[in-house]
Amino acid sequence: MADSTLPPFIQALLQSDAYPHPAPEITLVQTHISYVLLAGDFVYKIKKPVDFGFLNFTALEQRKHFCEEELVLNRRLCPSLYLGLATITEQGGTFSLDGPGTPVEYAVKMARMPEERMMAKVIAQGGLTKDILDRIIGILVPFYAKAESGPAIEQFGTAQAVSVNVLENFEQTQGFVGCAALSQGQFEAISGYARDFLTHEDLFAGRIAAGRVRDCHGDLYSANICLADEIYIYDCIEFNQRFRYCDVASDVAFLAMDLDFHGLPELSAYFVERFCRAANDTTLLPMLNFYKCYRAYVRGKIGLFTAHAPEVDPATAENCLNQAKKYFALAERYAAA
Repeated sequence: MADSTLPPFIQALLQSDAYPHPAPEITLVQTHISYVLLAGDFVYKIKKPVDFGFLNFTALEQRKHFCEEELVLNRRLCPSLYLGLATITEQGGTFSLDGPGTPVEYAVKMARMPEERMMAKVIAQGGLTKDILDRIIGILVPFYAKAESGPAIEQFGTAQAVSVNVLENFEQTQGFVGCAALSQGQFEAISGYARDFLTHEDLFAGRIAAGRVRDCHGDLYSANICLADEIYIYDCIEFNQRFRYCDVASDVAFLAMDLDFHGLPELSAYFVERFCRAANDTTLLPMLNFYKCYRAYVRGKIGLFTAHAPEVDPATAENCLNQAKKYFALAERYAAA
């Protein structure tokens, strides 16, 4: 039976005959900003018409534009994975992919990766090794070295610019304070720590002077890494430059925080130490805890947003709340370090 909470075109794309290729089994995965359809050998990622302030996908042309941006930016690291823009059309009440009729939505078409090699699954099975982290570092170091920089991008690394992102998180979660996932005490401890660190403008200026503020990935953690024969680091931030134009330390801290979150502090420390050595980055460490705290809080916030989205099913909502609680506890731990 069709799920009436889903848009009609998503209901249609859950049927195999909507696709121009074999799709015997179709799985829908939802985030707070996307519908992701796993269909045969391909994946279709469709943006939801949402406006969270830090992103705005409410207009169809905006969603098309950011699909195109997603393709360009992610091909920096995964040129073979990002295949192109797919158009969802409607004619006579029938929806199809790249078919006849009026465009009603757009999707990023990707090659499907082996699910058993997704980094989160490898971690859950105890399969993450130092050798794998070395391979990831071997991809990241030249990526950051070649990533675009310059005055327009570097301005996003100042304490003032970073504070916009950090303080926005606190504003957007204010209404959730006191819920099961985020206590008043946690909120005050984390926000107080962050505000205090942001007064150290010299640290941020030093990172800019060292050339460490770049056009980065922006969402570097295990959910966006596949450890196949070729390592794919995918799904970078395309919807807001101020989340992607950042200190390399912010990206590195995200993956390090993620390893902490999964109970792997030794591998987290190894990753940071080996990255700093390979990149000859001598000023990253003083920024690490701050950016870990920031990234943990962001993940907690996203968990809250997803849990409270009306189209999300109760089981997913409960799981997202539990995850958010763990992320906020981790952010509090960094704040107290």
